[in-house]
Amino acid sequence: MDADACPVKSEAERVATRHKAKMYLVSNGGLRLSDNPLVELVVVADGPDVADMWIADRAGPGDVVITGDIPLAARCVDAGARVLKHDGERLDARNVGQALATRDLMTDIRAADPFRQGGGRAFSKTDRSRFLEALEREMRAAARDVPR
Repeated sequence: MDADACPVKSEAERVATRHKAKMYLVSNGGLRLSDNPLVELVVVADGPDVADMWIADRAGPGDVVITGDIPLAARCVDAGARVLKHDGERLDARNVGQALATRDLMTDIRAADPFRQGGGRAFSKTDRSRFLEALEREMRAAARDVPR
């Protein structure tokens, strides 16, 4: 999990625990340790995209990556991992290119108009619920992705 500013850490931990799956919270620091033996906090050095590189270098088939970072999502999809955004939206080979193009377009629009700032809508209970349902589905599917 790309854990910096992630609003669904506790929900993901509950699902990972139910599946008895190892969970890595990757961050530049500032997160509390979990008492859960299945949860490992990985603190990476400060710097642009250091956490993303750690995740992308290790993601592959059988993994579920949780991130709102679209370039990271694209790298993980290319590596064969399953990717979910915090609101439960699945990013895969069919839609990650479009998500990346939209992200780049919005970056360009914000750069061209310094008064056009601000984020999207607030994170809602519906987003949290949709995330939990999607993560449960992806965890089951990821277990099938790994040959036994």
